Amino acid sequence: MKMSRLFLSVALLVATSPVFAQDAAKDAHLGKLREAMTDTEFKAAGLDKLSPAELAALDEWLQRRVGQQTAQAVQQAKQEGRKEVEQETRGFFDFGTAEPIKSTIVGAFTGFAQGRQYTLANGQVWEQVEAVSLAGVRRQDPTVNITPSRFGNKWFLKIDGYNTAAPVRRIK
Repeated sequence: MKMSRLFLSVALLVATSPVFAQDAAKDAHLGKLREAMTDTEFKAAGLDKLSPAELAALDEWLQRRVGQQTAQAVQQAKQEGRKEVEQETRGFFDFGTAEPIKSTIVGAFTGFAQGRQYTLANGQVWEQVEAVSLAGVRRQDPTVNITPSRFGNKWFLKIDGYNTAAPVRRIK
């Protein structure tokens, strides 16, 4: 079922690509000021007073300017998308930033134990991977810091107010 949907999507994309090419050609054609504006708009802007060479130079400048603005917008969108991906994937392997993660554990914290999972307020879920204990601690929604080790892809979870750090790995 999934494969047939994929095939259908690809087939539709291939079938409609000439239409997109025609639209792109029309957009390029509409780059000329005279063709993009009504007679009233053209005259109201005073463009009818320009010589053909001056109008061509203005058209060229506008195309270059729009191209630059578009390129900047695309680059900014890529950077913002990259930052979003880095934030969402922090803690998975070596991907994302190495900045500490600060959040709170949702609900009651009753100490560390290997295999225990900790759900954070930011939606991340971490699992303790080694036996480290913090016995006798009972806290509701404690603040935590999760920091990466300097080498490898190991992360350590610390509860505010305690020095013990438990090795954890992100599972969600």
